[in-house]
Amino acid sequence: MKKIMMIAAALLMVVSVQAQDDVVKNTYVENGDVIEATIHFDTGEVSQTGYFTKDGKITGEWTSFDRDGNKTATAQYDKGQKVGTWFFWSSEKLTEVNYRDSRVAEVNTWKNEGTRVVSNR
Repeated sequence: MKKIMMIAAALLMVVSVQAQDDVVKNTYVENGDVIEATIHFDTGEVSQTGYFTKDGKITGEWTSFDRDGNKTATAQYDKGQKVGTWFFWSSEKLTEVNYRDSRVAEVNTWKNEGTRVVSNR
């Protein structure tokens, strides 16, 4: 009985080590003055893509995805500061957020209502 338990434990350890090797690792690739990042969900699908400066500040365009690969957001950063226009998608609406001085300056939402698109502007 002890031999069976030891063999089962050894098999379980081998399987768990192999399962850990199958996990998709995030990637960080130096690309000129920035580091290009691809971040994954634990299931392997891409969660976010974007850039960092070499001193670790988020910069440039970042894109987020849901687990099905649908784009959920795009954001703009300039060396750690929120800038420009960000977009957030959901099944029923698109939200546009404009940033100035890393603060929300304006928000606009479009909703799909049948054959019409309605804006809050």
